[in-house]
Amino acid sequence: MAGGLFSPAVQRLIDELAKLPGVGPKTAQRLTFYLLKLPPEEALPLAQAITAAKEAVRFCHRCFNLTEQDLCAICQDPRRDQSLLCVVEEPSDVLSLERTHEYRGLYHVLGGALSPLDGIGPDRLHLDTLFSRLSKEPVQELIIGTNPSLAGEATALFISEQLHSTLGGRLIRVTRLAAGLPVGGDLEYADEVTLGKALLGRREM
Repeated sequence: MAGGLFSPAVQRLIDELAKLPGVGPKTAQRLTFYLLKLPPEEALPLAQAITAAKEAVRFCHRCFNLTEQDLCAICQDPRRDQSLLCVVEEPSDVLSLERTHEYRGLYHVLGGALSPLDGIGPDRLHLDTLFSRLSKEPVQELIIGTNPSLAGEATALFISEQLHSTLGGRLIRVTRLAAGLPVGGDLEYADEVTLGKALLGRREM
């Protein structure tokens, strides 16, 4: 927006909010005006919560889910099925799958999907750690839960192909989340029923 319409502090807040996913310039302006109208005792806790989360939250050393400890709650839970490992793109996908109550295994968060046009190659994702886990842990089935997008499908194919050369002849069942998830959609926005059916109907790759 043209300079001079807002003070530097207001413009900075608009610019920062506009960087959030799904937030355009107009929405950023509306959010800024809303926050500025709030009394300090209501607005400041938001800023404090963001600061506290950035300082306390880290990635799980094992699966790269979000946690405030070295290992996330799922990795620490002895009741989880150690023979099942589900690969997803982002921590938000773990939450989506957990809401289905259909899956009791472990997870591995890649931190994105392969996208050469965006400069995201295998070295930018937690793929080496995934293959290391598969060679050391008692995983019998790998469920590939990347998003049903072009990048997600390319990532799923890459993982499936690489498994043959990294496990030294050890056989692991590789499945993909089944139909029920729309092509081009994200796990984060799928409802629990759709995700539950996709888990139950996963297929061999």
